[in-house]
Amino acid sequence: MKRNLFSEHAIGVKCESMVKKGRKSARELTRARILLLINEGRTEIKTKEILGISRATVSNIKKRYREEGLQSALTEKPRSGQPKKYTKMHEVEIIALACPESPDGQKRWSLTLLAEELRKKEGFKTINRESIRLVLKKATQNHG
Repeated sequence: MKRNLFSEHAIGVKCESMVKKGRKSARELTRARILLLINEGRTEIKTKEILGISRATVSNIKKRYREEGLQSALTEKPRSGQPKKYTKMHEVEIIALACPESPDGQKRWSLTLLAEELRKKEGFKTINRESIRLVLKKATQNHG
């Protein structure tokens, strides 16, 4: 007996449309395919075999759809990521050091020179070239 997961026809149509267009991330398309296969009456085991994913993934997506709805089942929840090491005041200090005259005997500030100079200051003991590059890149972007 076929048991539909979707209570509304429009939801199934949305998932089918997503999969046919293929303009979403691979993860979102996989989630849509999971819901479509479950809606067709396939078991979790059969769905996992067809898509080449774990049974837990199938179960989690199905559960999220039932508890939180279609949008939640198709998209990822935000991740916290690693907290920032340097505050806005640190960023201002980096920019302030890089902007004025270059150091004696140098044509301009290099990332290595900036890193060496900043490590002498309080709160910058572990700063590296990449962190400085990212701060300076962000500072020079034109958002207008």
